[in-house]
Amino acid sequence: MTATLTHPPPLALYVHLPWCVRKCPYCDFNSHEPRGEPPFDDYVDALLRDLEGQLPDVWGRRLESVFIGGGTPSLFPPEALDELLSGLRARLPLRPDCEVTLEANPGTADRAYFRGYREAGVNRLSLGIQSFDDTMLTRLGRIHGAAEALSAVEHARAAGFEAINLDLMFGLPGQSVEAGLADLQAAIELDPGHISWYQLTLEPNTYFAAHPPELPGDATIEELFSQGQLHLAAAGYTRYEVSAYARAGQECRHNRNYWTFGDYLGIGAGAHGKLTQVHDGTILRRIKPRQPEAYLSGPQQHRDQVVPAAERPFEFMLNALRLVEGVPTTQFETHCGLPLATLEPALSELRATGLLVADPERLQATEQGLAFLNDVLERFLPEGTPQDSVATPIAWPVGQEESR
Repeated sequence: MTATLTHPPPLALYVHLPWCVRKCPYCDFNSHEPRGEPPFDDYVDALLRDLEGQLPDVWGRRLESVFIGGGTPSLFPPEALDELLSGLRARLPLRPDCEVTLEANPGTADRAYFRGYREAGVNRLSLGIQSFDDTMLTRLGRIHGAAEALSAVEHARAAGFEAINLDLMFGLPGQSVEAGLADLQAAIELDPGHISWYQLTLEPNTYFAAHPPELPGDATIEELFSQGQLHLAAAGYTRYEVSAYARAGQECRHNRNYWTFGDYLGIGAGAHGKLTQVHDGTILRRIKPRQPEAYLSGPQQHRDQVVPAAERPFEFMLNALRLVEGVPTTQFETHCGLPLATLEPALSELRATGLLVADPERLQATEQGLAFLNDVLERFLPEGTPQDSVATPIAWPVGQEESR
């Protein structure tokens, strides 16, 4: 299977800040509890060296968005973030209205810090609320309570943030339908532009995987999800991705770039990147060392993996079908360098069974297809690939999205 690429897709940047106050029992992201104060200045220097080493791969391209994730990025003082963002702007062109997102934990929310982040150029804040119920927050091992969650939103608005995302989970240990809906309603009443609302899952290599809490049953989850959808829609939030809801114009541009198989540089410990090489038709996955100590030791090393042409259909669909409205069929050809015929006969079968929309101009899951998305994605796996690849995809940049 030969791939031909005529031009690269849009380019974004992911920055990973790996330290957090305490590792949550459900978290499988690359996060580490520091011994003492993290080396903020040294880490920013390493990030900028990392970026410089990748500049030859992206000459002439500009950044559409920047996402600073972790860990707990709000541990970093504003001065360090200002140095980082100033260094980025000096090395790469940013589109004039570039979206710059910072993840923040309400347990580390500080009015002065938030004001400093805004002045440094961060224009979108993603707050990891998870719940407004103190009992649930304790069960999740969070370092904040409901009062701190409310204060974090107040601090963000006082600092001048207009674009705010609230991360919220449902299906928490011992959570009833009523409690889950009360959580969601509390988020809605704060009137953020974006809500990431997703089910708690027990990920491998986490404390919860080894010591599973008692989670609500399927009937409770289904009822909570169904009613929650109605609450969000009534409040003016549109579901545009599996777990993302936004008011008009408030969708997360950075995550949308992932879902449309865009390119992204990754800098920081454990960061992932995806780069399209137009000159030879290859697509690379780039992975950085996970341990902060190894990353800081320099020079910044990485491991590249070529995405074979045979695996691109699955990787593309894994991301694109998360979007409720899907993507134009032409985007598969331009971003994968393959003809649409590569997806046959899977497209015909899935459209005939009602799992994909019967529109020859779009790649889009139906409502039923979104509910059974893993089953849909299995049809695009390369022949001979283990079926559990859908549950543990190589394509997704682990730890690089705000909603999971």
